[in-house]
Amino acid sequence: MEKPIVTALLAYGMSGKVFHAPFLATNKGFELYAVLERNEKKAVNDYPEIISFSAIDELLSDEKIELVVINTPNNTHFDYAKQALESGKHVLIEKPATTTPEEFEILLALAEKVNRKVFVYQNRRWSSDITAAREIINSGKLGDVIEIHLRFDRYRPTISAKTFKETPIPSSGIWYDLGSHLIDQAISIFGKPVSHYRSKNSYRENSLVDDFAFMHIVFPNKVNVFITTSMLVSDAQAGIVIHGTKGSFIKEFCDEQENQLIDGMSPLDSNFGNEKPNKEGKLTYINANNETIVEMIPSIKGNFNALFDEVYESIRKRKSFSIDNQDIIEQLKLLT
Repeated sequence: MEKPIVTALLAYGMSGKVFHAPFLATNKGFELYAVLERNEKKAVNDYPEIISFSAIDELLSDEKIELVVINTPNNTHFDYAKQALESGKHVLIEKPATTTPEEFEILLALAEKVNRKVFVYQNRRWSSDITAAREIINSGKLGDVIEIHLRFDRYRPTISAKTFKETPIPSSGIWYDLGSHLIDQAISIFGKPVSHYRSKNSYRENSLVDDFAFMHIVFPNKVNVFITTSMLVSDAQAGIVIHGTKGSFIKEFCDEQENQLIDGMSPLDSNFGNEKPNKEGKLTYINANNETIVEMIPSIKGNFNALFDEVYESIRKRKSFSIDNQDIIEQLKLLT
């Protein structure tokens, strides 16, 4: 392996602490070198060797840094990514990449000009549940897919203390926050959307941003994808439901990687990415003898680390990154 990519985080809240730092610190392709912490200096408690900068200009002026993770509030992604690219850094941007597709296209043009790369952190392409669904679709046992329902539900009826998530500013609300995951999963499987219809609204008391959203997307070959996300679901429904001309597949939303990371499990742990027992998906299909077959499909191990592997391979070995930036543009068109 070539030398690790020297990497800096722009924040050390939940995103930095849970979704980025554990991988950057354990993946041999990276050196977790620095973090931006304007107030409390918390990262050093977990990573004693890390450098904590108090200002973004100081961080970006450090010539050792090659990659900057833009994991700040959604409405700041464009400005910070632009500054990082102008400073000669590659960028890995948390979803949603930007507020509009036009902003993202500006970043891509700038990256090409300065010979740097833009990556978007759509980690849930590597969730165990959507990986299982993708394999079932590709197996052909469902026949031609007619409809697929994707849900990402929570029950959080009170207003969050995270002001940037609850203030009606660009790219706030549940649609940008969670809808971006589901749209990306759909595009990763079915390609460029043909048409769509969306509805979103607020239902929590005193909510100023959307906390419910629904979208019907039509893809090529008459595939219908129904996306729903809500902050007010006390009994979470199946996260993935697929119906085709020959069968159906139902799977609970149950990838364990986020919970494991919150609990402090290392990505190097042999159990990391394994789902809890009895979370199998149910596949029902009609075989060639016109018999109804029911199979319980074992959970597939989730692997967020694969995204970081691909970033490394792209920067060091110029290999392609599977999250195509044209897919991100299509995603942003549906989000806005």
